[in-house]
Amino acid sequence: MHYLHAAISESMRLYPPVAVNTRRCGRDEFLPDGTFAGRGWQVSYSAYAMARVADVWGGDCEEFRPERWLDGGGAFRPMKSIVACVFERFTLRFAGGEGQPGLVLSLTLRMKGGLPMQVNERTA
Repeated sequence: MHYLHAAISESMRLYPPVAVNTRRCGRDEFLPDGTFAGRGWQVSYSAYAMARVADVWGGDCEEFRPERWLDGGGAFRPMKSIVACVFERFTLRFAGGEGQPGLVLSLTLRMKGGLPMQVNERTA
């Protein structure tokens, strides 16, 4: 079952159901690489392309390799290691004002008004 979970995760990594996603900027902002994104601008990212970034996934990023999701003992290792790498390189802060964001119940659960986050690259 661990290998099956890893194979499904690897398939979703290489062929995400939402290959490109778009968000609208609620205010003027700078992306982690320094790119300016103005209030009201649409910003898109490609989950498909991100799955093929060697700096994140390694030199074999374009290969179907479910083993990348397994630990040394063969147990499924979820995205925790990837999240840890993101937290190591970036700080994230909820940028939606006071209180907690609401939920919109639909076929897929989503955040009411989105989940605006401020992402900053950590300095050494």
